[in-house]
Amino acid sequence: MKKVVGAVVLAEKMAQFDAAKFAELQKASGGGDSGKKDKKKAEKPKQEPKPKKEKTPAPAEEDDLGMPAMPKEKDPFAAMPKGNWDMDDFKRFYSNNDEDKSVPYFWEKFDKENFSIWRCDYKYNDELAMVFMSCNLMGGMYQRLEKLRKNAFASMALFGENNNSTISGIWVWKGHDLAFELSPDWQIDYNSYEWKKLDADSAETKEMVNNYLCWVGEDSGGRKFNQGKIFK
Repeated sequence: MKKVVGAVVLAEKMAQFDAAKFAELQKASGGGDSGKKDKKKAEKPKQEPKPKKEKTPAPAEEDDLGMPAMPKEKDPFAAMPKGNWDMDDFKRFYSNNDEDKSVPYFWEKFDKENFSIWRCDYKYNDELAMVFMSCNLMGGMYQRLEKLRKNAFASMALFGENNNSTISGIWVWKGHDLAFELSPDWQIDYNSYEWKKLDADSAETKEMVNNYLCWVGEDSGGRKFNQGKIFK
């Protein structure tokens, strides 16, 4: 290595800072007479405008299982006058008292201005067979009309016996139109019946309503009352 680079002289002491020489070097490199470097203000990069945050829609209500809750259905009776007949009060009175008290109570409290009375007759009585099957037919109709209970009351009756029976009933609800046409959910069974609005002031209507509330009497064919179901 010595043959190539020659003898190497090592430093005898640590290098020291020479201020005069440093200033001279700065001047030679364009640093100014004073040797002080002008400080340039750092330019901030232009920032792109932040995109506006879109409003997050309010979370949908959830049911007990954490699934999105179904939207609340509008009450078809909401726009109708409330009237002065407390149907729930009558239902309780009818359930807790004998007919000799509950039937007069019905006529005492009934509001004919805001409620109506209807008669229904099953269209296919010739297809009825066993009594228990006919009763299930009435019970199934009640179940499918669950949301109508708040604004309606009914007494349905089966007259006759196995293979010789009829189904009919008395209904009372808010308003003067056929209630089942107010909601598609209530129209599953109603087309199987003939519906007739009754005159609340007539003696014939009062006698008919009384018989259905008391579960007595017979149909137009002379078949005697067998059993009934109340919708309340």
